[in-house]
Amino acid sequence: MRRLLAALLVLAAAGCATKPPHPEAFSFGVVGDTPYSDREALDFDAMLGAMRAEPLAFVVHVGDFKAGGNSPCTDELYAAAKARLQASPHPLILTPGDNDWTDCRRESNGRMDPLERLAKLREVFFGDAWSLGRARLPLARQDECAERSGTTCRCPGLPENRLWTKNGVVFATLHVVGSNDNRGVDAANDAEQACRSTADRAWLERAVRFAEAPGRRGLVVFAHVNPWDAGNPALYAGLVAQVAAGAARLAKPVLFVHGDTHTYRVDRPFRDGRGKVVENAQRLEPPGSPQVGWVRVTVDPNDSALFRFEPRLPATPGG
Repeated sequence: MRRLLAALLVLAAAGCATKPPHPEAFSFGVVGDTPYSDREALDFDAMLGAMRAEPLAFVVHVGDFKAGGNSPCTDELYAAAKARLQASPHPLILTPGDNDWTDCRRESNGRMDPLERLAKLREVFFGDAWSLGRARLPLARQDECAERSGTTCRCPGLPENRLWTKNGVVFATLHVVGSNDNRGVDAANDAEQACRSTADRAWLERAVRFAEAPGRRGLVVFAHVNPWDAGNPALYAGLVAQVAAGAARLAKPVLFVHGDTHTYRVDRPFRDGRGKVVENAQRLEPPGSPQVGWVRVTVDPNDSALFRFEPRLPATPGG
């Protein structure tokens, strides 16, 4: 009898392991921090071409579509970068990185004004409410004022902050970057960072509230910065705490996706106010330069974790 029971348990476990995907399961791709050179640009173009065979709902680039140094932030570079991203066979959503505008002030990048470059970045990449790519996806964007003083809008919404849903999962981008998030240079840039931070908090709260609705299965948040490995982690502590608190409120799977440190990883670094791991909140970072790779994320409601990860890495960096 014991042997029969053991055999039945083994069969039951095998049945669970081979449970078919949910009818509303889907996959999306994540890339970031590339291309940084002409060689990487060739590899990136080839990667996008190869992704055509993948049944992806969309692709998200988590910022830094150019190198941080020896790469002047010219209009021509922005136009070329947009054309490269537009070649994606799938809808492609971009959230900016520090290389793409804040680091334009560097000597090797032509000592350009980051605030002027940010305005140009928004004009080139975020001029409408659609994704990039050959197939375009309609997206909600943060058009409303983020903070008012009487009838005056002190902090406008960010056109680059986007929100969309797919099969009950909510997706949102937040414009938070490395290089101290553009803070600590002068009063004008500090004011930009303060207002952008206010807008990001409001947008994240909107995404969490949207994910609280009945029938919503989970939340995915994309930003550029790695807030645990930044030069000034205290500057990003509010972001980490807000994501952790949102996950606790939702009691649903939450995935935080970032770039910045170029290292493929999947883990659970979020902690609650008592220092305990927030079990329903994961973080994903895709590979970055010199590796030109991506991560396929499968969203399957039949999986208790909701998200599964499959890195697609080159055999060798730059190859």
